[in-house]
Amino acid sequence: MKLHISLSIALIVLILDLASKFWVESVLQFGEIIPVTGFFNLVLVYNPGAAFSFLSQESGWQRWFLSGIATIAVTVITFMLHKYRHERLFCWSLSLVLGGALGNLYDRITLGHVVDFLDFYIGDYHWPAFNIADSAIFIGAALLIYESFRNKQNRENAEKKSG
Repeated sequence: MKLHISLSIALIVLILDLASKFWVESVLQFGEIIPVTGFFNLVLVYNPGAAFSFLSQESGWQRWFLSGIATIAVTVITFMLHKYRHERLFCWSLSLVLGGALGNLYDRITLGHVVDFLDFYIGDYHWPAFNIADSAIFIGAALLIYESFRNKQNRENAEKKSG
């Protein structure tokens, strides 16, 4: 996959993420909940930490630490998109992760926290709220895991044929 296609996919994820966060912040007040279904709400929350609010109770250093990690990840992913451009699913996966990382990095740098608003629940148990960027990162990571198993199986089949 050509680098400009991979970066375009990441840009689409970034635009969808930022647009959805802008919309939610224009419609909801912090902490406000809009029930949508019996298992899903829209809710505006801010996460100064990482996934599942990890480090969210810290004094503020985590903003720059997590921003630094995201910046390194963006750089490495961009390099990998170029190096492995012939691996289509791998590049799709990385493009999703890249777009999501950029969306959350933008929030972290400009706001000091990440805007989350998707609240899924069963009964009284609520999954931690998340956003489009988090969804893209999750899907990209799941595709990377799938790709790694697929490649392992392909290598094993090739070894059986040659041996």
